[in-house]
Amino acid sequence: MIKKYKKDDLEVVWQPDLCIHSGVCARGLPKVFDPKRKPWIDLDQAEKEKIIAQVKACPSGALSLGKG
Repeated sequence: MIKKYKKDDLEVVWQPDLCIHSGVCARGLPKVFDPKRKPWIDLDQAEKEKIIAQVKACPSGALSLGKG
């Protein structure tokens, strides 16, 4: 399963099967990545550049950038 979250020209792809639940995303941008919320990713909660940097910090590669 793959989930895609889009806002304007930004697309974040989440592959739950790769997720190791390290919490790096939620600790880095808790308003964007909130596992208690559905949907758990809300791209309206931070600037594009901050989201991109946080996605790139994902240790498992479960979060990645799509084509937007």
